[in-house]
Amino acid sequence: MNYDAALDNALNRLHEEGRYRTFIDIERHKGSYPAAIWRKPDGEQRQITVWCGNDYLGMGQNPVVLEAMKEALDATGAGSGGTRNISGTTVYHNRLEAELADLHGKEAALVFTSAYNANDATLSTLPKLFPGLIIYSDALNHASMIEGVRRNGGAKRIFRHNDVAHLRELMAADDPAAPKLIAFESIYSMDGDFGPIEAICDAADEFGALTYIDEVHAVGMYGPRGAGVAERDGLMGRLDIINATLAKAYGVAGGYIAASAKMCDAVRSYAPGFIFTSSMPPAVAAGAAASVRHLKTAQHLRDAQQLHARILKSRLKAIGLPLIDHGSHIVPVHVGDPVHCKALSDMLLEQFGIYVQPINFPTVPRGTERLRFTPSPVHDAAQIDALVKAMDKLWQQCALNRAELTA
Repeated sequence: MNYDAALDNALNRLHEEGRYRTFIDIERHKGSYPAAIWRKPDGEQRQITVWCGNDYLGMGQNPVVLEAMKEALDATGAGSGGTRNISGTTVYHNRLEAELADLHGKEAALVFTSAYNANDATLSTLPKLFPGLIIYSDALNHASMIEGVRRNGGAKRIFRHNDVAHLRELMAADDPAAPKLIAFESIYSMDGDFGPIEAICDAADEFGALTYIDEVHAVGMYGPRGAGVAERDGLMGRLDIINATLAKAYGVAGGYIAASAKMCDAVRSYAPGFIFTSSMPPAVAAGAAASVRHLKTAQHLRDAQQLHARILKSRLKAIGLPLIDHGSHIVPVHVGDPVHCKALSDMLLEQFGIYVQPINFPTVPRGTERLRFTPSPVHDAAQIDALVKAMDKLWQQCALNRAELTA
């Protein structure tokens, strides 16, 4: 086989379909986010505004977080030195897990190097703990959840997105005695819609199923202490396993699950993705713990973020852009074509210094390509105004339809 030719063919297919992913080299400067420096391939440097980052609340540059990380770095050095069971557990990891357990009102938490790893490792391990387990997974679950369910070797059922009636049909058709688990999300990040948490919990109670919720795009953002949509809706106590991230609203890195002490202990003891992975550096754990602690009382940041999201949505709707609006903080604008989506992204960057990555297949289904904006408390009125004016001009220039999907 000509391996180089095979690689060329694979990459050329992405280029031809308009969905080849390009990384741009950006340099963030402490205290100036969402402004950043774009280092172009020819060496030119330009200031840009980041509109697609998941540092939803600007905590990646919050002095409270940075000071905690500096203190831990000076005290312990760079790396953790091993897996959690081989020298990789420190006081910083234990403090972080205690903060997370407290945040979600659970007995324990277990920290992973990423939320992807936490989903994959946990969902692929659960059938070892509950032989014969059937996992019911929402059709639009994140790739990490899909991969964990796929790899676990157990039975799986896919229910239509947010369709609790379909979920009930699937559970009713299975052996009532079989162990069951429902895996879903609180906020689906591409459309920004909410999962029907209470209805799913009711179905779980009826059929004797465990509940597994991914709150990755909600922690820090919703609820009186930032524990997520389940906290906002008073439902945390009905969820058996909560997965979330430390890399988005908390602005650092890593992921975790929060659950009963027995559940965390069992996953810790059986999940290869946890057992054989070096733990996060102590400085990262210290920064994440400081961020979680800070956001438990920083309602003003959540309020400002929601306000800026509402302003951006209302202004984009006012100029007739096809906005997908389900009431969350995520602002997706439907384009519907990968080539146009990439072209808009490139023009925003080149002409206006606005950085937003195109969201194409396989992240979203073909025909639903979009630009996904993530306003934060630190985006100001002038930056919002510049974005809206740029979108208005480029939408007209590209002769795209307006308002066809406005919700």
